Amino acid sequence: MTQLSTSALAHYWSAQEIVTNLIVFMNLVGALLLGFVVGYERSYHGRAAGMRTYGLVCVASCAVTVICGYPEAWFGGSELLRAGGTLPAPDPTRVIQGIVTGVGFLGAGVIMKEGLNISGLTTAASIWAASVIGVLVGIGFYGAAILLTALSAACMLYVSKLEGRLPSRHAIFVDLRFQPGTEPDESAVRQALRNLGYEVANGSFTLKSEGGAQEWSFVAVALGRDLGRPLAAMPAGLRALPGLEGFKLAHARN
Repeated sequence: MTQLSTSALAHYWSAQEIVTNLIVFMNLVGALLLGFVVGYERSYHGRAAGMRTYGLVCVASCAVTVICGYPEAWFGGSELLRAGGTLPAPDPTRVIQGIVTGVGFLGAGVIMKEGLNISGLTTAASIWAASVIGVLVGIGFYGAAILLTALSAACMLYVSKLEGRLPSRHAIFVDLRFQPGTEPDESAVRQALRNLGYEVANGSFTLKSEGGAQEWSFVAVALGRDLGRPLAAMPAGLRALPGLEGFKLAHARN
């Protein structure tokens, strides 16, 4: 029996292989939903990593882990065809470890950070998920690979729309530059932001002083989904701050 014979290829789609793929698929769906739950908490609080990022990472991690529980099904069950066990048993987990580690560095290369703006997280997660899809195909779990592909694509296409319908609090980056000699009033800054529908995120303050002029940088989170003013409407509310010389506003997540 050759490797490309009909009987050999049939092992990849045998009843036992299909059952194993379905079990893997159910694990993937559960991991994806749990990842969404964790990601929604981050998305609600205006963090850079949201439901798509957490969902992709969680489902891909599950895929890598769950296949290790079914070694008898690897490569179409070829372990069962090994004559007399004379050949050493393969250890795909070492290969998988190297792949996941290497692709992790590749994903880090697409993450861009400018100030408090972060972009590329979902792309990095999708690259990592794609590597796991390749692992599934290589190991012979074709059905699970197809289903993981569908889950990943659906996650990237539709979860952002789901996030848009759920209650959320978007965040913005605020940089305030005061005139030399001005002592800014923190309570006045906080009140001005509340009038615009925002509050200062805890632990986000950065203070800088140069040439007698102070510069305050922090993240402001909307009080509610529809309460925070758009960026274009905020300058009028900030110009009333005493001693304000200039400011910069930007979305704090991407």
